[in-house]
Amino acid sequence: MTDPRRAVLQALAEAPHASADDLHGSVSAALPGTSLQSVYNALADFTAVGLVRRIEPAGLPGLFELRVDDNHHHLICSVCGAVEDVDCVVGEAPCLTPGDAHGYAVSVAEVTFWGVCPACAAAAAS
Repeated sequence: MTDPRRAVLQALAEAPHASADDLHGSVSAALPGTSLQSVYNALADFTAVGLVRRIEPAGLPGLFELRVDDNHHHLICSVCGAVEDVDCVVGEAPCLTPGDAHGYAVSVAEVTFWGVCPACAAAAAS
């Protein structure tokens, strides 16, 4: 594995739910000269082989995480964009099933909860 790819994984371990731009900033600090395209290529390859999961919350850039072995969901602050993992209520995938699956074998349900995090709520109250 190349140093830039190793640096992408390290940056993602330190900052779960990071965008490619955020990861590029971290990787560039550790390995100056690493291009944004190299970070995108690494993320695409890691996602393709199941090492990294990409989530695409509405209105935000794609975010990446290393937690790939379960069907968890996400809670996102609509003020600051903070992201938290939310475990599957039933403990196995899929957490939710449609009323009518139309013959599909459902394997994953993606749910994004939106709200205001405690820090933003406290800031708004003061």
